[in-house]
Amino acid sequence: MRLADFIVKNSNRILAEWEDFAAVVAPPDMSMTGKELRDHAAMMLNAIAEDLCFPESPREQEDKSKGRGTPGPADAAGSEHGVARLKSNFTIEQLVAEYRALRATVLRLWSEDTESSGQCDLRDLIRFNEAIDQLLAASVASFARQSRQAVSDERTLRDEFLAMLAHELRNPLAPIASAASLLKRGKNDENVSRRASAIIERQVEHMTGLVDDLLDVSRVTRGLIELEKEALNLDGIISDAVEQAMPLIHSRGHLLTIRELPELAVVLGDRKRLVQIVSNLLTNAAKYTPDGGQIDLRTEVRQEQVTIAVQDNGIGMAPDLIEHLFEPFVQAKRTSDRSSGGLGLGLALVRSLVELHGGKVSCTSAGPGKGSEFKVCLPRLQKYDDKALHSPSGEPSIPGRRVKVLIVDDNVDAAQAMCIILNTAGHEATVEHCPKEALDAALKERPDVCLLDIGLPGISGNDLARQLRARPETAGTLLIAVTGYGQSADRERARAAGFDHYMTKPVDISRLLALLGSA
Repeated sequence: MRLADFIVKNSNRILAEWEDFAAVVAPPDMSMTGKELRDHAAMMLNAIAEDLCFPESPREQEDKSKGRGTPGPADAAGSEHGVARLKSNFTIEQLVAEYRALRATVLRLWSEDTESSGQCDLRDLIRFNEAIDQLLAASVASFARQSRQAVSDERTLRDEFLAMLAHELRNPLAPIASAASLLKRGKNDENVSRRASAIIERQVEHMTGLVDDLLDVSRVTRGLIELEKEALNLDGIISDAVEQAMPLIHSRGHLLTIRELPELAVVLGDRKRLVQIVSNLLTNAAKYTPDGGQIDLRTEVRQEQVTIAVQDNGIGMAPDLIEHLFEPFVQAKRTSDRSSGGLGLGLALVRSLVELHGGKVSCTSAGPGKGSEFKVCLPRLQKYDDKALHSPSGEPSIPGRRVKVLIVDDNVDAAQAMCIILNTAGHEATVEHCPKEALDAALKERPDVCLLDIGLPGISGNDLARQLRARPETAGTLLIAVTGYGQSADRERARAAGFDHYMTKPVDISRLLALLGSA
């Protein structure tokens, strides 16, 4: 039997044996389904059979053997195969291994079939190997070409992001510098001080949000976010999210319409993260809707799921943008002037956080200028404790008292500013910049609270905390880490060193004052 006829007649048998190999060699995070994998192998077999049936002159055979042949079905099939495997996270070695397995499977089965009849044709064997090689060459070429393009695209995206990050961080620095100049020249003018302080506070909050988004994306992509799940009334989540997004919505003159929940909807989730999801969607709608626009927030309750939908009449988007909308930094390509601000991380965080809650997020748009609608679907919690559900959230208020605080930070400006804030709040704060002198001061003055920076020179804040805990004079002192390091591993090291609380810079002053009130 001719090899071409054998391949066509026995394609299912060949594919079944090859599929066993593919299941072993395929990467665990492959995006293709088993059916798609099999369909690609069938396409390769069809291309080989078609090539074997195509008549060739001696000159064409020679050119083909030397790689100079005219592109044919095998080239097209091989190119498509190489691109598909790259998208499915195959390595080049796995790609080549597929062809080796396909070649070995076909030849072994054909040999077994023709052994008794002795009809094995050497010319068929030569042409079959040439067809396989042609497929492989086309696959490797397209795989390599797309790999280079992906690297180039990633480099371009990285450069654009770094430029955007620099732009976004410089923006708040300008008003902060101006406010500092106002304070310097204000000569104790209370009105000037109040205005300058408000400017600095707003801009620092903005910068903190940018840094938090970057850290959140990093934690999510590395699987480091841990949700503190509890039964939550969705109505409270919506209220908190609207409260966060309302300043931007008001500043843009938008009309926000909220459709109340028709019935009680309870979900199992992390309150802070669920509020972040809805707030990011509202903020996104406010940013990309021209001033005076319309934003609708509605919720739908079904038996097994709840849906939160945010619809706007803003700039809309093209289908090719929707396809990549929830990828990090993609949103930064929307406009060249970036008047809306942000790093394009909000929607990437939304998708990741929604998926961590077992839900899905989607977006639809009729096109540019026709608005957008985002939908978040979450599993509905059927059984829950009514008492736990309606218990008041947040920490109870703690009556304040005057405490003695030792601030240890080698950043002179940061330490002095914190000292002024705490003394103004009625506490007795002192500053040390050197860890050794800080230890001596703590043993002598016995403060109620120590605020320790982690990245201290010579002795780290963790080591200093261990020494304070080891001395009877300071063993019971409330230790609070104040640092720029915010990863979960950093928190674990601080906890092991003896810290009671962990705060990342810039510090939330209201939270710090509440902690001091409990010292």
